[in-house]
Amino acid sequence: MPKIDILNGPNLNLLGQRQPEIYGHEKLDDVARDCTALGAELGLETLLRQSNHEGELVEWIQEARQASAGIILNAGAYTHTSIAILDALNTFDGPVIELHISNVHAREGFRHHSYISARATGVIAGFGTEGYLLALRRMATLVL
Repeated sequence: MPKIDILNGPNLNLLGQRQPEIYGHEKLDDVARDCTALGAELGLETLLRQSNHEGELVEWIQEARQASAGIILNAGAYTHTSIAILDALNTFDGPVIELHISNVHAREGFRHHSYISARATGVIAGFGTEGYLLALRRMATLVL
C-alpha cells in the first residue's frame, strides 16, 4: 500500500482546545483515527505526525522522499513564513496537498500568502477537519 504522510505544524496538538470557534472541537487523535480508517478503505497507509518545530517538519519531509508516495501538509503558521519547508518540499517528487482547517483567505491578511502553495499539487481550505478526508480521497486518485 502506498504510504501517505499527513504532517501537521505548530499548535495543531491543541486541536479541539484552541479557538474551537475557528478550528472545531475534534482533536488531532480523532483526525488520525479517521484518516487511518479511510486510508485503509482507499488502499493507503497513513502516518499522521505533528510538530511545533520547523526543523522536525523539514526532516519528516526529507524522510518522505524515500518512504512515501504523497504528503498532506497542514503547516499551520509555517505556511506563511517557512522557506525551509518549501525548499524541503521541492526535493519531494510525489504529490503534495496543502491543507488548512479554516478558510485562511477569509482571515487576517498575513494568512493569504502561502509558501507551501508554490509546491502544492492542490490546496484544501475551510472544510474543518473533514479537509483531511477530502485530501486523502484526492491523494488516492493521484497515487493509485
